[in-house]
Parts: sequence; C-alpha cells; structure tokens
Amino acid sequence: MTAAAHRPATLEDVARAAGVSRSTASRVIAGTGFASPDARERVVTAADQLGYVPNPAARALVRGGGVRLVVAAAATSAAVLDDPYVHRVVGSAARVCAPAGVGVALHWLPLGDPRGLDQLAADRSVCGVVLVNTTEALLSAVPRSLHGRVASIGIGSTEVPSFDVDNAAGAGAVLRHLYATGRRRIAMVTGPAWLPCSQRPVQAYRHLMRQAGLPERVVDGDFTAARGRAAADEALRRWPDVDAIYAISDETAFGVIAALRDGGVRVPGDVAVAGFDDIPLAGMTAPALTTASHPVGRIATAAATAVLAGRPAAPVTLFPSALVTRDSA
Repeated sequence: MTAAAHRPATLEDVARAAGVSRSTASRVIAGTGFASPDARERVVTAADQLGYVPNPAARALVRGGGVRLVVAAAATSAAVLDDPYVHRVVGSAARVCAPAGVGVALHWLPLGDPRGLDQLAADRSVCGVVLVNTTEALLSAVPRSLHGRVASIGIGSTEVPSFDVDNAAGAGAVLRHLYATGRRRIAMVTGPAWLPCSQRPVQAYRHLMRQAGLPERVVDGDFTAARGRAAADEALRRWPDVDAIYAISDETAFGVIAALRDGGVRVPGDVAVAGFDDIPLAGMTAPALTTASHPVGRIATAAATAVLAGRPAAPVTLFPSALVTRDSA
C-alpha cells in the first residue's frame, strides 16, 4: 500500500515515484528552473497518480513570497489589539487570504516608532501588509521593499494605495439630519488628534456650522465610550444650552448617552445624540442610535485583495457612508 493511501502525498513521494531528486521534482512542480523533458514527464505523471497537491504555504516560502498577511495597527498602546474595529479588519482579510493558503496576523506598531515596518519587510514569511490607523510619519517610513505589497486603511501616498470610508460625507449627512430636525446648538466629539483620517469629519463639521451661521463647539475624543462620558459632561458644562451632540464613533456616542442619562438629560427630548460606524449594537441600545454606515468589511476586503494581487491600485478609494436614522436623533 502506498504512502498516499494513509496521508496526503508529499513532494518526497512524488520524487521517489518519479525516480528523481526532490529538488528536480520541486522545480517541475513550481515551474521554475531546468528539468529534462523525460524528468518533467515522469514528475507530472507521478504527481497525477499520487494526487499530489502542492502546499501553497511551502511554495510561497520557496519563492520568498510569504505565507501570511500582516494587519499592522498603529496606536499609542497595545490596547489596539483588542479593538473590535481592528478585529473586523482581520476577519475580512482572513476571508480573502484563506483560499490562497495565506494566514493573517495582527501586529501593533507603537505610535512614533515605525521600526516594526522594517522587521516586517525583512521577514520572508510576510507576503504583504495592511496598515491601519495610518499617519504621515508611518507612510514615510514604509520600506521600499514593501512597495507593491502594502495597502493602507486610512491615508495613503503614491507608493501606498489607501482604502477608507468617506467619513466627511457621512458626517455631513448626520449633521444635516440634526439641523433638519431643528437642532441648532450642535457639539461635536472628535477622534484622536494624531489620526489624520479622523480630521475629515471635523473639517466637515466646521464647514457646515459656518455655512449655517451656527457656533462651533468641539470637544476632544478618542473613539472610546469612557471619553464619550467625559466629553458629554464637558459639553454640558461649557455650553448648557447644547441641544445635540455628534460623536465621531458609535462607541463614543454610547458614552455620551450614558452620561446624559446619568445627569437626568433626556435623549433625544433634551439633547439629540448621533454617532458614526453603525456597529451592530447601534440598533439595540435604548434609544437606538442614529448614525452613519461604515463598510469596514468591504474596505478591508479591498485592501487585502490589492496586497495579494501585488498590483498597483487607485491611490485613494473611498467607500460611501449612508445615514441611518433611529430614535436618538
């Protein structure tokens, strides 16, 4: 009974059956290097008879193409590794990579210390990188050897294509909805100041407030519910007449609602609240959260696909965001 009857055939089995060396069998299977016509025919016949299926991971290592795609998230702390948004990026990337026999790994890039990119570039097991929370400094630090196999979720450059949500348009849709429902004293809770893509909604907010002749009321945020709580308290302290709070993320909006409820403020009766992302919990809270969609899965899929394809993509690809109205505003 042959080895293949007990387990999947290996390259050694093919070489033995064909009467050639393992290196010759490898060259024939991979389609690289020299092999005589006779040896090539014997290897192909043996592979067919044994039902040999090349291991894509092993072949990628031999080619130096790598066997894993790394999702590299920049942040001030390793807590980003527990971020649900980052997990959604990893999950979507895994769905793209699995059919190609490529794994997905998650890596933290400490903010201001992009040396981890050099390590990833030098690692032969890495086929490519998807950057998350990309900054200008991070883009400038991408090694040339990674060009063509790196994509960014956020800002990009001529060498690094970017994929992101059109959060400026999404913010505009939410703010126009607040205005249309009679809100005129609208405060905004921002994202981290160091993250370039989180500044687009702030610019949209400032533009719309000026256009409508309304006061600008901006409070610093960081995407967390805890900061949302603190930001709501700050907004009410600074502007007691505030009648709406727009938070740049749903998590932050949840914190805003919790703080208002604790303070005896009715939502939306006294203060309307809206967020951004439309995460699953947004429709389950009380009140259900008005927000704007964020197609994280489609964005991550596009970024991972571009990396695996190894071909240039459009410098910037923005995915549309749609208003989702619910009870909170």
